[in-house]
Amino acid sequence: MTGPAVDPLDRVAPRYGGGSLADVLPSALALLGVPGAADLLGLAPRLAGVRRIAVLLVDGLGWYQIPTAAPYAPTLAGLAATVGVPLTAGFPSTTPTSLVSLGTGTPSGAHGVLGFKVRVPGTDRVLSHIEWAGDPEPLRWQPVTTWYERARAAGVAVTVVSRPEYGGSGLTLAANRGGDYRGAAGADAVAERMLAALSAGPGPTLVSGYHPDLDRHGHLSGVDSAPWRLAAAEVDRLLARLVDGLPPDAALLVTADHGQLDVPDEHRIDLDTDPRLRAGVRVVAGEPRVRYLHVEPGATADVVAAWSAVLDGAARVLTRAEAVATGWFGPVPEAHLGRIGDVVVVCRGTYAVVATRSEKPIESRLVAYHGADTAAEMIIPLLVVRG
Repeated sequence: MTGPAVDPLDRVAPRYGGGSLADVLPSALALLGVPGAADLLGLAPRLAGVRRIAVLLVDGLGWYQIPTAAPYAPTLAGLAATVGVPLTAGFPSTTPTSLVSLGTGTPSGAHGVLGFKVRVPGTDRVLSHIEWAGDPEPLRWQPVTTWYERARAAGVAVTVVSRPEYGGSGLTLAANRGGDYRGAAGADAVAERMLAALSAGPGPTLVSGYHPDLDRHGHLSGVDSAPWRLAAAEVDRLLARLVDGLPPDAALLVTADHGQLDVPDEHRIDLDTDPRLRAGVRVVAGEPRVRYLHVEPGATADVVAAWSAVLDGAARVLTRAEAVATGWFGPVPEAHLGRIGDVVVVCRGTYAVVATRSEKPIESRLVAYHGADTAAEMIIPLLVVRG
């Protein structure tokens, strides 16, 4: 396995336009002749003649987690060593943002799903994208046409395989609209339904699959915990079944939405127990590794100063304009700017800003987190397998 000689805690910028998760579907669909699709990742030399493509996203499978998983996931380790290259997630490196970037082929600024939780502009309401039932209306909140829609319009058979309970959710409509949805709970069901859809008809075919369990066990128990190791073994079984079942004219692309890192108790800053962190702040959104602070009128400079002093190097504290200027989000249209905090706090190293009173208790008790721009969170794999 080769990859960047970067420390896991070094900062990594998104490589939009030729090295990011957002480039996967345009590159795949260019091989299937979809108008407007460009092979930004240079897949054609390896996949010339392919007419069926499966894309599997394994939640939480960062590039830096693969060596840790290798003893329990030999298929994964072998693929990473022979057909694996590193990509970056977009920013924030979090599941809702990444799923929509995969589906639309755009950075987060364009599609507007700018974090795990964001404030609904003009209100004090915080929208959790994983609990989004349809308000705001998904096609207005996320206005970009998905590559699934474009592929279907071009005559490609498109199927999305994910958990049954996610079907019809706001996030699914934002990320996956255009595909025929097939519910599948567990690795074996995901493999079965992906392979069935991949072989269902004679024409060009795209199948997108999603498997969340590695991420869940990382959050709850930590990377390399016993439950995480079992989840890694389950991922390996899923990969082995998909590789073994690929039709001769098919390819499998395996990627992820982000990596993870464990956050020790001594690196958790509680914004709910320090009055200095609450002063001037009206609404808190984001997640523990990337906080969006929406402030009272005229309080931006004071909030930046207070958070910079209290966190004392544990995070970068920027205004919205400064954060947008970094290029993290790509271009951000005016309609989406209000979803980013007036102040943006991006944690360094293994720090996190929790909210023990104002958010669900489980959110501050997780072991592993993601969302920021360290290599451990940002660098993800692309494994390319031909049938």
